[in-house]
Amino acid sequence: MFTQELKNTLTFVLAGGRGERLKPLTLDRAKPAVPFGGQYRIIDFTLSNCIHSGLRRIFVLTQYQANSLEEHIRFGWNFLPRRLEQFIVTRPPQHREERSWYLGTADAIFHNLDAVHGMRPEHVVVLSGDHIYRMDYGRMLDAHIRTGAALTIGAVRIKQDESDRFGILQVDEADRVTGFVEKPEHGPEIPGKPGYCLGSMGIYVFERYELVRRLEEDAALGDASGHDFGHDVIPRMIPEGQVYAHHFVDERHGDNLYWRDVGTIESYYEANIDLCSPSPQFNLYDDDWPTYTYTPNDPPAKTLFEENGRKSEVYDSLLAPGVIVSGGLVRRSVLSNRVFVDEGARVEESILFRGVRIGKGARVRRAIIDKWTEVPPGFQIGVDNDQDRRRFKVTDSGIVVVPHRYPFR
Repeated sequence: MFTQELKNTLTFVLAGGRGERLKPLTLDRAKPAVPFGGQYRIIDFTLSNCIHSGLRRIFVLTQYQANSLEEHIRFGWNFLPRRLEQFIVTRPPQHREERSWYLGTADAIFHNLDAVHGMRPEHVVVLSGDHIYRMDYGRMLDAHIRTGAALTIGAVRIKQDESDRFGILQVDEADRVTGFVEKPEHGPEIPGKPGYCLGSMGIYVFERYELVRRLEEDAALGDASGHDFGHDVIPRMIPEGQVYAHHFVDERHGDNLYWRDVGTIESYYEANIDLCSPSPQFNLYDDDWPTYTYTPNDPPAKTLFEENGRKSEVYDSLLAPGVIVSGGLVRRSVLSNRVFVDEGARVEESILFRGVRIGKGARVRRAIIDKWTEVPPGFQIGVDNDQDRRRFKVTDSGIVVVPHRYPFR
C-alpha cells in the first residue's frame, strides 16, 4: 500500500559496484547488472522489493561501467507515473570536483544530497543493488518510526565463519545497536545462538535531518574519514543510542532465511544452480511476490525431439525465452535468452548468458559463459581444468568462466 509515510520516503539504491571478485563477468558491466536466473539482473531483486514494499521514489546511483545497467533501468523500469511523483531513474555521479569516483557509500549519498534537499522526504532509505533476497521494506520503515530511531539497520543472521565479509552488529534486548565491527575475522556471537553473528545487510533507514547532518560532518573530515557508512558514519552514531537493528524476516519461509551476497564466482554460481533444484531455496515462481525485469521480445523456448534424427534431452534446468536445444543434452543448467545448443552437445551444471551458442558435439561442464560467445564444434570446457586455465579464469572449485564474446581460435 502506498501510504503517506511511504510517499514521504526517498530511496537510494547504490549500484556502482565494480564487483572485483566477479571478474571477468564485471569487466564491462557493474555488479548489479550481472545476469541472474536466466532472464533477470541482480538489481531486479532489490527494485522488485521496492515496488512490493510501496517505495515509489527511487534513485539508482550508477558509476562503474554503467551503460548496461542504465539501459536496463531505462527500458525495463520506466513504468511508474512521474506525474504522481513516482519514479525509478538512474543518477550518474554528480561530482563538481576533478575526481570522478565516489570515495565510499556515505560519499555517494553525500554527493546526491541535492535530491534530498529538493524533495525534502521525512525518511531516506539506502539500499544495495547487488543482493538476492525478498524483503518488505515497509515493515522496516514501520519499525523505524515506532522506535523513534535516527537510523535503523537491516540485520540478518549469518554463520560466524563468514563474518569477515560483513559488518557485524551487537544489540541489546530492545534491538538497540550497542556495537558495530566492520568485517572482523571472528565476529561476536548472537547470545543464545552459538556459531552465528548478526550481519548488516547494507540496508539503512535514516531520518532526513540525521542523514544530512551526519554526511556533512563526515565530508568535513576530509582524508581523516573513509566516507563509508560501515567504517565511519555508523560507528560514530552508535554511542548516542539512536541506532536500531531490524531483523530480516521472510514471511513465506519462516526461519529458512534467504539473503545472498553473490559477490564471488562461487557464490554466484551456487545461487544460480540451486534454482535448478526441484525445491530451490529461492522460489522464482512466487505469484505473490514476482520479480520484475526488462523482458526482450523473444519467442518461446523450444526443444527439438527426434527431429531429423536429432534427440534433445533437458533435465532440471531453466530455459529462458528464445532458447533452442536442437539435439543436445542440458542438465542442471541455466540458459538465458537466445541460447542455442546444437546436435550432440552436452551442457551440464553450467550458466549460459544471452546469445551463447554451443556447437555440435561440444561439451560444457561447470562453466559460466558470458554473452554472445560461440563455442566451436567439439570443443570442451570444464573437462580438463589445467587446459582451461591456459585460456580462462578457473576458480579453486573448478568453475570455468568464459568472457563476453570470447574469440575461440
